[in-house]
Amino acid sequence: MSGIPLAEAVPALIELGRRFDTRGWAPATSGNYSARLDDGSFAITVSGTHKGRLKPNGIMRVDAAGQGLTPGRPSAETALHLAIYRLFPDAGAVLHGHSPQAVGLSRAASAGEWVFRGHEMLKAFPGVASHEGEMRLPIVENSQDMAAIEAAVHPALTEPGTAPAYLIRSHGLYAWGKDIDEAERVLEATEWLIAAELAEQNFRGALAR
Repeated sequence: MSGIPLAEAVPALIELGRRFDTRGWAPATSGNYSARLDDGSFAITVSGTHKGRLKPNGIMRVDAAGQGLTPGRPSAETALHLAIYRLFPDAGAVLHGHSPQAVGLSRAASAGEWVFRGHEMLKAFPGVASHEGEMRLPIVENSQDMAAIEAAVHPALTEPGTAPAYLIRSHGLYAWGKDIDEAERVLEATEWLIAAELAEQNFRGALAR
């Protein structure tokens, strides 16, 4: 269990917010990002900040219980970030986006997961070396009670073949990795897979006409 200095985390999360905003993954003030710090605390975006216009004071430190260590009000979903860090001690960053494609899939899919099969992009996930096989993306019901979301998704996240990511229905996508770069790659790959699956369904419908 290691982390990075706050001085590295802040500019990295600011730049990440700008990139996500340009891709439509952080509309209004939605989304939240965090990183594990080398002193055992966590850097996380402040509640109500626009992620495309983050400044250093838009990122604060919290302890393992979610209590603020620097000025600001942490994201309302801080508990979900901390749950991932507890469940996966090697996780160094947790990212949450709100793309329309991810939210749309979460609303359209009636099952508690979506399964990606045969995509070359599966190799973007940690430990995956081939397009052969499948990756499961859990989908959990939305709630204003973060403990309810954590309890609902926890069993699925430890199952073999589950992506380091999950969808909250009608809400958005969570992804994580050993550091900020890997977490961004996981989220980006998951977003791409969702978009590719939606495109495939559209093409199949068009070709069937």
